[in-house]
Amino acid sequence: MSKLVVKQIKSNIGINPNQKKTLVALGLRKINSTRQHDDNKIIRGMISKVSHLVEVKEIN
Repeated sequence: MSKLVVKQIKSNIGINPNQKKTLVALGLRKINSTRQHDDNKIIRGMISKVSHLVEVKEIN
């Protein structure tokens, strides 16, 4: 099963509150923080909501 490494690259100051909650749900709190998640539809959907704030890498 592949994994995704999600890294926050932009600040969450001044963004939509729902997007801020999505970042928290992904486990991202500060710029340059990273989290590893399983690759599934739920995580992909969350990443698409905040795609302008994060960077994603796939790991096999």
